[in-house]
Amino acid sequence: MSSPLYDDATPDEVKNAKGIHLITANTPNGQIVQILLEELKEVYGTEWTTGVLNLKTAEQKKDWFLRLNPNGLLPTSLQFQFCIYIQCIFTGKIPILIDNTHSVPFPIMESGAELVYLQATYDANHEFGFKNPLEWSQALQWLFFWHGGGSPNLAQYAHFARTQEKIPYAIGRFKDTAVRVIGVLEIHLSGKYTNEPREYLAGDGKGKYSIADMSAWPWVKELKSETWREGFDLPEHLSKYIDRIAQRPAVQRGIGKEYEQ
Repeated sequence: MSSPLYDDATPDEVKNAKGIHLITANTPNGQIVQILLEELKEVYGTEWTTGVLNLKTAEQKKDWFLRLNPNGLLPTSLQFQFCIYIQCIFTGKIPILIDNTHSVPFPIMESGAELVYLQATYDANHEFGFKNPLEWSQALQWLFFWHGGGSPNLAQYAHFARTQEKIPYAIGRFKDTAVRVIGVLEIHLSGKYTNEPREYLAGDGKGKYSIADMSAWPWVKELKSETWREGFDLPEHLSKYIDRIAQRPAVQRGIGKEYEQ
């Protein structure tokens, strides 16, 4: 499909794609959208194609990528070495989603926006969203909370804690903020002020698995890895939450080896 979004340098797998095409890397940020696509496939048979970026090649700074997502951040060489060490928790701005079912290919940047787009467009039965506007508002509140304060602070703490040049103020600041954010999730999941523990972030009662959980889980799951254990005490209800979502087959596929370079 001819489009000003593509040029001669655009990979053939991108410009010749039909339907949904995902450009990703198997990092927590990439896994957010990978998981939803796998969930949609399980329920509706949704199909898509995938291109996996090699972060070593600085693809996110090339013109073909910037046409699709002007926010083409990527790690410097030093940051990339750090990224390998912590399983690429600090990454550039992937994924990018392109929907080729429109008259002109429609790119969506930012993983949270991609979740909202896919749920609104491809989840007809609201399996991963909500028909009730109040419950849907809850989902958006937690989605915005996580993307605004959760993943950025976890990533910044990981960066400053593991670089060779130690800056105690930065390490302390971002660790304190990350601990606070984790505490917010624990308060909510524990039902501390409602007397009703929750299984998921949004929805009435114990909640329902939704895009709000898909936005947070790929990041908080890292708190159970060896990389993170030294820095945090994992609260009880958040630990159960991580394990509960990890049991979903689509989640395991969404973080699987097929998304690795």
